[in-house]
Amino acid sequence: MAKKRIVLAIGHKDMGTNLPEQKAAVAKTAKVIADFIQEGWQVAIVHSNAPQVGMIHTAMNEFGKQHDGYSKAPMSVCSAMSQGYIGYDLQNGIRAELIKRGIYKPVSTVLTQVTVDPYDEAFYTPVKVVGRVMTEEDAREEEARGNHVKEVPGGYRRIVASPHPVAIVEIDAIKALMDADQIVIACGGGGIPVMEQGYNLRGASAIIEKDLATGLLAKEIDADVMMILTSVENVTLNYGTPGEQPISRMTIGQAKDYINQGQFEFASMLPKISASVDFLESGKGRQAIITTLDKAKESLKGNAGTIIQ
Repeated sequence: MAKKRIVLAIGHKDMGTNLPEQKAAVAKTAKVIADFIQEGWQVAIVHSNAPQVGMIHTAMNEFGKQHDGYSKAPMSVCSAMSQGYIGYDLQNGIRAELIKRGIYKPVSTVLTQVTVDPYDEAFYTPVKVVGRVMTEEDAREEEARGNHVKEVPGGYRRIVASPHPVAIVEIDAIKALMDADQIVIACGGGGIPVMEQGYNLRGASAIIEKDLATGLLAKEIDADVMMILTSVENVTLNYGTPGEQPISRMTIGQAKDYINQGQFEFASMLPKISASVDFLESGKGRQAIITTLDKAKESLKGNAGTIIQ
């Protein structure tokens, strides 16, 4: 009998924001992942990279400014670096936790590229804030290079587009690892955004929404469950108002209605709900779950979180 598959999307709350925090957060997160594996699930993991990619972008650009002969690093390169160093911590943390339990399974990080449409409307309305706070002079230099900036308290920061993911370039490798009953870390930070140019792939100055990439990965590997771990135990209606109402269960139809009502924040809960609907509509007998890391196991049993099916 084939094992059931789950795709876990880990938010930045459970990944930390710097090197020491990341180490500590990963140790806790690895215990929950190991629990799923011990219970017989095949697991694929997608992780956030927002603080990390911003740190890398800032560090590489500052280094380029201070040393002749070194160019500034494009966003696609920073995304690739973040996948490598977060994956390094995650795979070692999961491996160690499994060995403690007498389980040996290889854990692999797949450096994952995700194609985007160069004509995606998102490129005309960048929304993702990245990197350090800049002076007005630095901001003018960024704009002169064709980049977008946004005024923030204390100065300016760069903003980049968040296009919709189209296809996962390394999907065959990910499927092969899953079919071999191995643990896969893939599409980190939403994947490295690339555009097809003939035979070549060119990095795009963008950040793909992690939750949408999670939904695409879950569809492609025919997962049974997609679980998005975030900072709230449940999806809520009327968020932030006196009439706030947590939801424990939701149908696809209800989710669509709530989206049309504008119930979910554009850069927060909306992509999680949209990814869930897309995943569920692409196959039968599936579940999408949105909850916290602490409630992950209870949610899988139907006793916590928001379950969409």
